[in-house]
Amino acid sequence: MTAWNVFTDLGFICLLLLIGAFLRAKVTFIQSLFLPASLIAGVLGLLLGPQMLNVIPFSEGLSDYAGILIAVVFAALPFTSQLSSFSKAAKNVVTTWAVSQSVVVLQWGVGLLFGLGIIALIFANIPDGFGLMMAAGFMGGHGTAAAIADVYGDQWPDAQSLGMTAATVGIIVSVVGGILIIKWESQRGNTAYLKNFKDLPQELRSGLVRPERRESIAHSPVSTMSIDPLIYHAGLVLGIAGVSYLAASWLSGLGQGLSIPTFSVAFLAGFAVLFLLKRLGAMDHFDRRLFERTSSSSTDLLVAFGVASINPAVVLAYAGPLAMLLIFGVVFIAFFYFVIAKRLFTDHPVEQSIFLWGWNTGTVAMGIALLRVVDPEMRSKTLDYYGIAYVPIGFADIAIIALLPVFVMSGLAWPAALLLTFAGIALLGLARFTVSKPQVVTAAPTGEAIEPTRG
Repeated sequence: MTAWNVFTDLGFICLLLLIGAFLRAKVTFIQSLFLPASLIAGVLGLLLGPQMLNVIPFSEGLSDYAGILIAVVFAALPFTSQLSSFSKAAKNVVTTWAVSQSVVVLQWGVGLLFGLGIIALIFANIPDGFGLMMAAGFMGGHGTAAAIADVYGDQWPDAQSLGMTAATVGIIVSVVGGILIIKWESQRGNTAYLKNFKDLPQELRSGLVRPERRESIAHSPVSTMSIDPLIYHAGLVLGIAGVSYLAASWLSGLGQGLSIPTFSVAFLAGFAVLFLLKRLGAMDHFDRRLFERTSSSSTDLLVAFGVASINPAVVLAYAGPLAMLLIFGVVFIAFFYFVIAKRLFTDHPVEQSIFLWGWNTGTVAMGIALLRVVDPEMRSKTLDYYGIAYVPIGFADIAIIALLPVFVMSGLAWPAALLLTFAGIALLGLARFTVSKPQVVTAAPTGEAIEPTRG
């Protein structure tokens, strides 16, 4: 892996982003699905990349870019947030934590229960830990699937292949199911910033803005004779993300099995830098909208690289009990979205719930991609709440991934499954107490955003 590999990978994915923008502008079917150029580029990268047609010579490091770019996105969030204070957002953060933590814990618990109580009765010789593959693939993604397989080691060598298959299917379910849900919600007027597709003006459907409606993206706070304003803002964000990676690596090395997510460190570090700049009166020398462009550009690249790095060959390798488990997983997450999440998220129920759908069927990157469809300007603050709430969730993830396979291998699969399931239900009870007065979404004229009326 050389610098030229990174350069050519970036060049190819940017070319595909341009092609994706062109297809969005010209193909009615793509417009009807609200597909952003980043998702289109990712699908094209998957079809044309080494895993399928092998037309584009992406490097072996293709799957690493999404994890790096997530750190950049979260490093930029504090500078793009318009939250007036943490205390005012605290209730939403607690709700986000309780709901998100509950679905994470429940995926592990009910998945393990389904494997032990249903699949094992139908199929012979199913390992006790088979049900873990649902959460390892869906909520955890390829990284968690690899971590679970590492814990099992030689005791269950098939765990990695099964987990990777589940993660690949999860991403497909995340994108396709998420777009269908968004279309269904928008047609019923449930989305705060996205109206029914049929009522949208041409520029919102095609993605192209007419000359008379174009607006300036920002105002430069620095002279271009000194430094370009884009690199001035992006440099701060990238610097925070880079230092956060080193900090997360150092913290992860303090204990065996400890793994601190870089993007959580980047998010907290971003707030620390923002606080320092405000104390020094230096924020007048930055423009929030240029930070937004840095974050949005990173998100586009993140989604495109993430989808392009899927390994479709693994999907075809296993069937039977795995298909049964994954179908159950989809039904469970759909039930959680429609029956639980939308009732507990009262600030922006669809926006926050669709992010949860994307994350809990695919990856955080997929959740961000779907959120951008319904909330292009990130006005719902979903990622702001999630960035803070994920700190305790991350530590819980570490404990579950490290200890749960050990309990299963020790013959404690049933007690572990029941404990996690009851813990998830208890967290839902806690989330219910944090729910504030529901928001009323009022209709807006065609072409205008729909703003939630604060209760």
